[in-house]
Amino acid sequence: MNLIHPNTDVKAKNIGEGTRIWQYCVILENAVVGKNCNINCHVFIENDVVIGDNVTIKSGVQLWDGIRVEDNVFIGPNVTFTNDKYPRSKNYLNELQKTIIKKGASIGAGSVILGGITIGKNSMIGAGSVVTKSVPDNELWFGNPAQFVKKIYK
Repeated sequence: MNLIHPNTDVKAKNIGEGTRIWQYCVILENAVVGKNCNINCHVFIENDVVIGDNVTIKSGVQLWDGIRVEDNVFIGPNVTFTNDKYPRSKNYLNELQKTIIKKGASIGAGSVILGGITIGKNSMIGAGSVVTKSVPDNELWFGNPAQFVKKIYK
């Protein structure tokens, strides 16, 4: 059974069993949300977004078209994603950048993730980081711009 707060605007029909969606969320019609996810308040999920199972998305996150979030991912509060390398008002690109957050990754609060990159399996991004390039599996990165700190093992 899903627990969807009555003060949400959830148009998506493909939401997995056991997922909780808190107040003031907007989830567009074609988005896919897996099982046992926890979508905190004030989250926006666009149409071309796929979220795996057991994902936690904290408050103040927007997931734009082209973002793929695999299973067991943690996205901290106010993480910012982009999907357009050269954004301009009223300039609608034919194809937006794709971003992949691999299984078991964690992204700390207030981080900025540029479009077109991959955050590797079981990797961790420290709070407040600006990630400008792909992060390999099992690595801790942080800073502005984010840089490799050490290997981590689950």
